[in-house]
Amino acid sequence: MHAIDLDGLFREAQHAAGFAYAPYSRFRVGAALLAEDGTVYTGCNVENRSFGLTLCAERSALVQGVSKGSCSFIAIAIAALDSMKPVGPCGACRQVLSEFMSSEALVRFGGSGPDRVDTTIGTLYPYDSLHDQFSRV
Repeated sequence: MHAIDLDGLFREAQHAAGFAYAPYSRFRVGAALLAEDGTVYTGCNVENRSFGLTLCAERSALVQGVSKGSCSFIAIAIAALDSMKPVGPCGACRQVLSEFMSSEALVRFGGSGPDRVDTTIGTLYPYDSLHDQFSRV
């Protein structure tokens, strides 16, 4: 198990947010996802004029990790550059992250202001029926 540097992970998420393609919302978000082996995968939001096709930063980072062979992640940091206050992951991202992260996996999110929220996947996505079902088998 690697030591988890949430401050460093958050800085990587902030850097990734600078690459966001957000011409419609003007709301740039970056994510940095820490794999079990210590590799960090980053992603940013990629918008589309059909908003339902927009890809969030968290899922962008996750897809990059999975496409490189990682399927287990222990922490994620999410940075919303265009908000002073912390902005947590959307419901779809919570669902997708829970597929690849345990309920104890660490989550940090924040905006451009000084406030940060540190929590876990289990707190963001309680009563995860998929993991509950398999833990009883």
